[in-house]
This record gives sequence, C-alpha cells and structure tokens, in this order.
Amino acid sequence: MTSDERTMKALWSDWWQRWPRWVAKATVLWAVLYAGFGLACVLSGTSLPYHGTDSGASGLGWVVVAVGALAALVSGAVVLYGLRPALRVLLWVVCALAGITAFSLLMDVITLMLGQGVGSRASAVNKALSAVGAVLLAATARSDRQSAGSAVRAPSAAPPIVRLAAWAGTLAFVPYAVMKLVWASGGTFAGITGEEMLAISQRNGASEIFLTLESWGLDPTALLAVLGVFLLWGLVRPWGQVFPRWTLFLRGRRVPRWLPLAPALLGAATLAPYGVAGVGYLALATADVVTMRRGDFHSSGDALLVGWIGMVAFTVYGIALIIAARSYWLRTRPADQTTVATE
Repeated sequence: MTSDERTMKALWSDWWQRWPRWVAKATVLWAVLYAGFGLACVLSGTSLPYHGTDSGASGLGWVVVAVGALAALVSGAVVLYGLRPALRVLLWVVCALAGITAFSLLMDVITLMLGQGVGSRASAVNKALSAVGAVLLAATARSDRQSAGSAVRAPSAAPPIVRLAAWAGTLAFVPYAVMKLVWASGGTFAGITGEEMLAISQRNGASEIFLTLESWGLDPTALLAVLGVFLLWGLVRPWGQVFPRWTLFLRGRRVPRWLPLAPALLGAATLAPYGVAGVGYLALATADVVTMRRGDFHSSGDALLVGWIGMVAFTVYGIALIIAARSYWLRTRPADQTTVATE
C-alpha cells in the first residue's frame, strides 16, 4: 500500500468514525430526495403498487411526500437545535414508517437475483429509498451515543442461547427445502407433481435462470435458503468476523460489520413480520375462521399444508436472524465502549 493510499484510508476512517456529526445532514438530503421522488410519481401519474397490488397505489405517492417532508423537518431540526428527546421520538416514528414502506424489498432483491424483473420499478425504487432512509433515521436517533474508543474485539462465538436460536432457524428450513427439492426432482408433494409445479412457474413468468435450475433438479428458493442458513451461522460463529482460510485471498482479514449485518437486517425485517402474519392467517384458516384459497393447488388442504411449511420456516428463521444479528452487533462493537449490553 502506497503512502497516498494509506493517507486516503486514514482520512476515510476518520470521516466514518465521525458519523454522528454528519448523519443528520445526510438524513435531510435523503428526506428531500424521497419527498421529491414521491412528488414526481404523483405529478407523472406513476403508481406505486404495494405488495403486488394496485390497491391504494394512487394515494401512496402522497404518503411518500408526507413521510419525506416530515423526515426533512425533524432531521433539519436536529441539525439546527441538536438531538432533543422529542425529536428522537419523532425520528423513531418516521423510521418505523419508512421501514413499513420498505417491507418486501427482499422479495424484489431475490427476483432480480433470479433474473426476473420486478413487478414495478417505481415501487422497487420506493422500497430501496425507504430502506436507506430507515437506516439514516435510526442512525440520527442514536447519533448522541458515541463509543469511547475504537479497539477491535477478538473474534468470538455467540452465547449458547443465540446458537440454539441459529439451530432452530436452520432446522425450520429443512421441511421447506425438502418440499422444494421434491418438486424440482420431479416428485409429488401436496398433490402437485414436479411437472405441474414447473408449468405453474412458467405460467407465472419465471425467468430462464429459474426454469433452468428447476430443470436441473435444483430449486432456486431452496438454494437461497442454504445461503440464508450460511448467513445465520456467520453471525454466530467466529469466522463471521474474520475471513477463514477457505476464502483464499481474504483469509485473516476482518469482515466489515456491514457485510453480514446489511442482508441480515433486510432479511429479518421482511421474513419475520411476513412469517408471523402468515402463521396468524393459517391458524385462522385451520380453525375454519377464514377460508383458505386453493390457488394453484388441487384443494384448500394441500394449500394449507404448503402454507404451514413455508410460513413456519420464514417465522422461525426471521426471529433467529434478529437474535443472531443483535448478538453479532454487540460482539463486534469497539472493545472499550463504556457499557456492554448483556446478551
């Protein structure tokens, strides 16, 4: 590394460590951009379908404008007057609103990874902007809590209770992965054959990548479940903090905190509430309080069986991801912080 590179690295590190000083200004810029995006959608007549439906899409642009304007006012007040208790509460309120809007962003990311186009580009951009805003608003709300130093902790495993949660999240995906692989290999599950499931995927506009993997007997969602389990264990094992030997050129280097935490927080914020809501609906359907729609299945009972397998997996894994991400956050904080929260 040359002297110029070392200088630039030092300047970047110093700027990043001073994030409490500039994060509120960055939040103001985001808020203006977000409100402008919503206003542009309203004036151009661009709809922002939410969760795959156009229901209420015409008014969502104004909601984006309102959230952006409120965020600009609150974060601007923080820049001018400092982080007052009332402003902190408002920041968390707007953060929650942005987080709700960003819900299902993970689904858009997965469809793009599989070579499929998202249902609405404007909606995908809205979710991405909301996710960025949620992070900035949360950081601004915590900008008065600075660490006492920057010493790096030694890599460590998560406490036993957190590892137990990781095992629960892993095992919850086993029935889901088996079900998907049965279909991908041409077998029959819940009254649906592999050929029928492939035809359903084609009818629903699955990408060539998705269909090719299915034809090879590899279900893409099962592969993503494997990646999700890999992420989960990276959060609880020491190799999630320092690249292990099998990573070749990266081995021995520290893993940037954001690298596992960003997908973990995105996944947890999507899968946990999605799974909990789904389990609640399935419980009502099982008790005959509501009617379970048959969908592409031959009977409501088959749809209910598949629904339970999927929603239990998403719920348990999502909760395990929250627990593991919190543990990773605490274990990778600077070692000489004045207070260390218990895990």
